[in-house]
Formats: sequence, structure tokens, C-alpha cells
Amino acid sequence: MSGHSKWAQIKRKKAKTDAQRGKVFTRLSREIIMAARQGGGDPEANFRLKTAIQRAKEANIPLDNIQRAVQKGAGETGGGNFEEVIYEGYGPAGVAVLIKVTTDNRHRTASEVRHVLSRNGGSLGESGCVSWLFQEKGLVLVGKGDLSEEDLLLLALESGAEDLRQVEDGFEITTAPQELARLKSDLEEQGVPVEEAEIVLVPQNTVPVAGEEAARVLRLVQSLEELDDVEEVCANFDIPPEIMEGAAER
Repeated sequence: MSGHSKWAQIKRKKAKTDAQRGKVFTRLSREIIMAARQGGGDPEANFRLKTAIQRAKEANIPLDNIQRAVQKGAGETGGGNFEEVIYEGYGPAGVAVLIKVTTDNRHRTASEVRHVLSRNGGSLGESGCVSWLFQEKGLVLVGKGDLSEEDLLLLALESGAEDLRQVEDGFEITTAPQELARLKSDLEEQGVPVEEAEIVLVPQNTVPVAGEEAARVLRLVQSLEELDDVEEVCANFDIPPEIMEGAAER
């Protein structure tokens, strides 16, 4: 398993117990707004919106807040002029970094991202400088249900999956983005405990990093993730699990 994937698992666990509720609420509300803006306000016809609403409910965001975010995104009410932007750059050890943001002020956000990169040994690059290193994939996380790994793999492959691998609390199943909704639905129909389904950016190759440089890379990623407008940080590092576990606990 690559270090990038392990870090994603750690961050998902941390998000479930994140004490910064206000920040979590803001990010999830923006995701609902953007999903509704791009695909319409009907969650049954908009898988991204359906997923965003599910996450918001899991985070205990009030239903009234969720509905208002959907209405803003669908243009039914006034709202902030948010847009999605991806910044690209480099971190210590030449690690490639993609920063996905939702912002109502590009200049402010670009300045904040540039400052964090510079302060942590990185640099902001031109559009396209590292995005070619990443590929969009559909990712489904499932718990350890009644099916054996072999039976789960067979079912997943029949539903459009590309790969399955065991992780600490269950299994990660990857598929093409356009197959994600079907895969999730088929698994749920068979009683498989689906915990999460989302579109992710997966690095096509990784950079091994250890020691102090590894610590610097993780400090950079964490500092970027703490910015209000940042939704997700993707990087192609491969760092020993014990270093990542220690960084996540701080």
C-alpha cells in the first residue's frame, strides 16, 4: 500500500472525530453548494450531491442547513459566488501536490496557498505542472461484512470494479469514476456495508520520503488542509506508516 493511500485512511479516521466542527460544517456545506450547482438539486439524479448530503448528515449538520445549501447551489436562493479551483505545486523532496479549493476570492486563496507552500519548503507551480501525475478514480470503502474477500472481489468485479485491497478496517475498492454509482448501489443491494463512496485523485507513481523530509512533507500537507478554503490536498509521497501515525496525532 502506498503512503499516499495510508495517509488518506488516517485523515478519514481523524475527520470523524475532528473537534473543529464549524470548519467541517463549512467545508461540507460548500461541497453541497458546488455539487448542486454543477449537477442540479436532485440528489437522486446527482451522485456527487447525494454523497455530499450523506456526509453532511453523518457530521450532524442540521437538515435545514443542508436544504439551504442545496437551494443556493441550484440557484433557488442567493448565495456566495463560490468556485472550485485546483492549485498545483511541489513540496519537499520534489513531492507533487494538488490543492483543491472552493473559494469566493481567488486572489486571497492563491496568496494563502503560496504562503503555506513557501513557508514549508514548497512552491506554487503553473497549471498542469503536476496534475498529469494523478488520475481520477471512484473509491468505495466497505466494512468487514459476511462475505469473504474472494466473494466480495467477484461481486465487485461484476459491478465494474477495477481493484480491491484489504485495509485495516475493511476493504478499498476502486473503479472508473463513471462506474462509482453503479458499484455502490450493487454492493448495497447485496448487503455489503458501504461506509463511503467518492471520487478521488490517485497518484500514478509515488516518491519515497523518510526522516526529517517526511516530517516536513506532512507538516506542509497539514498546514494546507488547515486553510479555510482548502477542500482536499493530494500528494504523491510514500512515507513510512509510523511517521504518518505520529503526525496525525499531533
